[in-house]
Amino acid sequence: MYKRQLQGDTLAVLLDRLGIDELETQRLMAARDASSRLRWLRPGTTVQARTSHDGGLLDLSFLVSGDRLVSIQPLHDGFQAQELPAEMMASAHMKSGEIRSSLFAATDHANIPDAVAMQLADVFAGDIDFHRDLRKGDRFTVVYEMLSYQGRNVRSGRLLAAEFQNQQRTFRAVWFQHPGSKGGYYTPEGKNLRKAFLRSPLEFSRVTSGFSMRFHPILKQWRAHKGVDYGAPTGTRVRATGDGVIEFAGRQSGYGNLVIVGHGNGMTTWYAHLSGFAKGVRAGTRVSQGEAVGMVGQTGWATGPHLHYEFRVRNEHRNPVTIA
Repeated sequence: MYKRQLQGDTLAVLLDRLGIDELETQRLMAARDASSRLRWLRPGTTVQARTSHDGGLLDLSFLVSGDRLVSIQPLHDGFQAQELPAEMMASAHMKSGEIRSSLFAATDHANIPDAVAMQLADVFAGDIDFHRDLRKGDRFTVVYEMLSYQGRNVRSGRLLAAEFQNQQRTFRAVWFQHPGSKGGYYTPEGKNLRKAFLRSPLEFSRVTSGFSMRFHPILKQWRAHKGVDYGAPTGTRVRATGDGVIEFAGRQSGYGNLVIVGHGNGMTTWYAHLSGFAKGVRAGTRVSQGEAVGMVGQTGWATGPHLHYEFRVRNEHRNPVTIA
């Protein structure tokens, strides 16, 4: 069994390094089914092969899309290729980090995968606004799955447990799933962590992790009382902070492109200055918490790309930072 990584090599050079005879390589490349799968190879992919003493190919395999295995084997005068689920092994990893500038900077320093950082932000999205609430010195610990194939780590899996210390408050989460149920995150005492409203309408990502709250440059006092402005690049995904029905989606004076979501009991959330609306967003459409309603923009009375977010109860403004 030979293992090689495709780096700057051509496929022919890689096959030669794997010990495959040149004539066998030509036959392999001429086989339509096999050659079409070989085009999926990307730099950094580990390719495994078994060869005979004379350089004949007995088996060649590599992973695609994280957990799918492409296997190529000789068949009669050609080769057959098939795609199979890879037999992954899961192991638990525990790591900790400290906030110095942003969450992603801290997870990078602790060598924690981006997918785990995203799950961490999602799990505590009802308690922590990761665009505004983080402070230098905040600490976190995560326990997560790492999936491996034949002893080589392939990708991270589910976040299993987490603790986040934010501004002298400690939040904890544990993944729990009854057999046959969907599963979710709970406190160690058994309380479901899903809140009626998310703390932030912006989906957390590397793009937004370095951005923080910004007030309107002209109407600072009005905006501080009426809503919250989030600076973010144009096109950043804006999500509904709670389940509800869209009451309005269109243009409205200083708000520019605006989406209003009704949540029942007189509660509405407002998302303004959007560059556009998410697919299917229109009055009467039902949306779920976390579902996209639009993209950050600079429409209406906006001097730069940002999202203006309001929370109203019976049309009276409430502080969206505390209402969640």
